Amino acid sequence: MKHQKLKTTPAISKRMSHVHLKKGKAETILAKALWHCGYRYRLNYKKLPGSPDIAITTYQIAIFVDGEFWHGYDWKNKKEKLKSNREFWIEKIEENIQRDIRNDKLLLSSGWIPLHFWEKEINKDLDGCIQVVQDAILQAETQRCEDKEPLSSDFDLTDL
Repeated sequence: MKHQKLKTTPAISKRMSHVHLKKGKAETILAKALWHCGYRYRLNYKKLPGSPDIAITTYQIAIFVDGEFWHGYDWKNKKEKLKSNREFWIEKIEENIQRDIRNDKLLLSSGWIPLHFWEKEINKDLDGCIQVVQDAILQAETQRCEDKEPLSSDFDLTDL
C-alpha cells in the first residue's frame, strides 16, 4: 500500500536517513556469534519470503532480527504514545506486522523454521538467542531423521 508523504522536521528527516535495512548492529552481533559457533549461513537471503537477515540453509532456519519500532514490539502500548504522523505510523507498523505473519506462514509451508529476535533481546541475552537457534537446529535435525526412509526389510544382518 502506498503511504502518504510524511510531514517532518529537518532534524527528524536527518535522523531517519541514518536508518538502514541491512547489517544492523544486533544482526551483526548475532551473525558473528553463530559463525563463532561453527554455523554457516547466508545474509539477507532474497530467495526466501521476507529476505531473512540470516538463513542457515543447511537446516532451513530463517532468522529475522526485528527492530522494536518497525516491527511493533509492545505495539498495543506503543501506538498510544505516537505523537506525530500518528495515522501514517499506525498503518505502516501494522502492515509490517501482517507482512511478518504472512512471510512466516510461507516459510513454514515450505519447510523452513522462522525465528524472530528483537534487537534488544540480542543485546541483552545473546547466549539465550544462540540457544534458541541451536534448539531449532536440533528440531530440524530430528525432523530430518524422522523423514528418512527406514532400511529395507530385505536387509539381513546375517549376510554380513
